[in-house]
Amino acid sequence: MKLAELFPEGGRGVIATADAAGVVNQAVFAIPHVVDEQTLAWGFSDGRSIANLRVNPHASYLYLAPSRGYSGWRLSLTMKEELGEGDMLEKIKSRTAQVASPEASSAVTRVAYFKVDEVRPLI
Repeated sequence: MKLAELFPEGGRGVIATADAAGVVNQAVFAIPHVVDEQTLAWGFSDGRSIANLRVNPHASYLYLAPSRGYSGWRLSLTMKEELGEGDMLEKIKSRTAQVASPEASSAVTRVAYFKVDEVRPLI
C-alpha cells in the first residue's frame, strides 16, 4: 500500500515524542504531507514536540481514519530534517489557515521531515 493511500481526508492523528530523559509528550496533528514513499512532513509550532525531536529524533504517529470503529495506522518515525523556510512550510501554513484558522497557521514556524521506519495497523 502506498503512503498517500493510508491517510484519507477527515482523519486525525496524534504524534508522540520523548525528550532526552524519555519523558513523553503527545499532541494532536493533522494528516501528514506525503513527500515520497518513505518520507512524511508535518508543520510544527515552537512547542514541546519539536523541542523533543531536536534531542531525540524518534517519534510515533497514531492515525485514526474517518470511519466508525477502530481503523487506522501506527507509524514509527525518525526525523530527518527540520526547516524554518521553504515551499513545504508555506504549503502547510496555507492548509492550516484553511482547515484550522489564520491564527493556527501563524503559529506554524517549522516543517519537519520524517523517514517512515514502520507502518502497523491500528488493531
